[in-house]
Amino acid sequence: MTAKPSFFAELKRRNVYKVAVAYAVVGWLVIQVSSTVLPTFHAPEWVVQTLVVIVAIGFPVALVIAWAFEATPEGIKRTEVADAMPDTARPKKYTWVYIVLIGAAISVAVFFASRAGKRNSVGNIDLGDGLTARVLAKSIAVLPFDNLSRDPDNAFFAEGVQDEILTRLAKVADLKVISRTSTQHFKSAPDNLPQIAKQLGVTNILEGSVQKANDQVRVNVQLINAMTDAHLWAEIYDRKLTDIFAVESDIAKTIADQLQAKLTGSEKSAIAKKPTDNPEAYELCLKANMFLRKRSGDNIPQAIALYEQALTRDPNYALAYAGLAESYALRPYYTSTRQRDDHPKAKEAALKALQLDPNLAEGHRALGKVLSFTMDLPGSAIEFQRAIELKPNDAEAHHWYSNGPLIALGKVDEAIAEGRRSIELDPLSPIINADFGNTLYCARRYDEAMAQFRKTVELDPTFFYTHYNLGMCFDVKGDFAGAMAEYEKANQLSYDPSIVALLGAVKTKAGDKNAAPQALQELDRISQEREVLAYSRALLYLSMGNKAEAIRWLEQSFADGDGSDIGYAKVEPMLDPLRGDARFEALVQKVIAPAK
Repeated sequence: MTAKPSFFAELKRRNVYKVAVAYAVVGWLVIQVSSTVLPTFHAPEWVVQTLVVIVAIGFPVALVIAWAFEATPEGIKRTEVADAMPDTARPKKYTWVYIVLIGAAISVAVFFASRAGKRNSVGNIDLGDGLTARVLAKSIAVLPFDNLSRDPDNAFFAEGVQDEILTRLAKVADLKVISRTSTQHFKSAPDNLPQIAKQLGVTNILEGSVQKANDQVRVNVQLINAMTDAHLWAEIYDRKLTDIFAVESDIAKTIADQLQAKLTGSEKSAIAKKPTDNPEAYELCLKANMFLRKRSGDNIPQAIALYEQALTRDPNYALAYAGLAESYALRPYYTSTRQRDDHPKAKEAALKALQLDPNLAEGHRALGKVLSFTMDLPGSAIEFQRAIELKPNDAEAHHWYSNGPLIALGKVDEAIAEGRRSIELDPLSPIINADFGNTLYCARRYDEAMAQFRKTVELDPTFFYTHYNLGMCFDVKGDFAGAMAEYEKANQLSYDPSIVALLGAVKTKAGDKNAAPQALQELDRISQEREVLAYSRALLYLSMGNKAEAIRWLEQSFADGDGSDIGYAKVEPMLDPLRGDARFEALVQKVIAPAK
């Protein structure tokens, strides 16, 4: 009498084990493909979740069917009927092995492909006119916070809370965070979130409002997936003003968690850091930041005064020192009154910020700017690299690194890569877009530079800097009429000595022999009221073919520490007629040499 097979032997004979393995592999493949592909078509999360549930429920059903039925060349038969069939009519014994192996291989490939993209590009989007931006799942734009305070003067406080959250998020390398310069173009709670997200190249949007009354603050935030309109998280914080940093830290940490961003230990510390214990110093610094962002008119001097007031209340406020350093560094370029001690003061403030906090990204960025402007290009590069390490999403650090030491030292490919990164993080910034055009110009990619300048003009037609840089492209290409037209536009928007020099020089090249001498006389007149850079006179003498006098004024520019102009001597196309001259080449080597 034949012994009755055991239950487990019967499971094996009836192919239940085989079906279990095959079902697990194929089910895993279905889940991997659906979780990778469906989000591309903006399918709701519940679709993927439903598929997972269906796969799970189907598993025991598949095992029951495997016990009761078997596949044969004649179709599905009950197991008892299949057992009675001749061996030639039975399915091949190892066919299922190949099914499992193929399914497993596909599953593994899909799994690692999805993980390779986990940093997690969901593709490129067309922003129009050939401009594209990467859209990442772990990407976010923080829109302007609505000021709900009764006092409209508290608008600076709402701006400050938004800016603080942005600053903390920007330190997370696993995120893409859009700069405030671009987000400020939109309302606090707009209706067209998908369109805004596309324009900024992000998946997620943070909306918020701030209400401040005396020492009480209410912050209301909500995180939205703009592609699916899914509300991922919302919270209301009612706190005292002294607790505002804890609120900002908690918001940034929760956003990072919601977007599944990986945080390093140093990033967690940076997000949680409290910059000052003095609420008055904090508010003064927020007001100063607001004026510094505006740049024009008397805004920078006002920022300087406010930073200094903040520092009288908290002498250890490193961020205030960094802001003060940037204010002094930028004042010569945005105000009519240039003071010779601006850059020394900027360097002193930046070094003080880093003495108080060696890991302050803003301190390294400020020092990088000062060193670039004062022609320590290698030292500037080191500071910008450190700033980017500490704050990977700092568009301004990428921008200045690109258009400062990298291009000035002739590191063209790196400069262009950093410039593209800065635009990716701040796509609507006129200065970042214009300076990227300047980087392309210095790289002698003139057609690309001109296309970039034209895009910048569309962003802000009133930005004089874009027009005179576009004019320089026409100039070096020999289109003097086109250059004059752009210089004239720039001159109408901002009467600047540099534009006077460029106009005189291009008219001379076009055949007007009186233009350069007249421009030199005009610069002499202007110099009685404001400083005229030696570099401007050098360009005029060069247009007249007087190379010796041109070099003399370039040497004076170097002696004056005018890194914003002579700092580009190695790559500036307008200085090409001087290349090969021993005196000029010796000057170039001084410009790019490390500081002693």
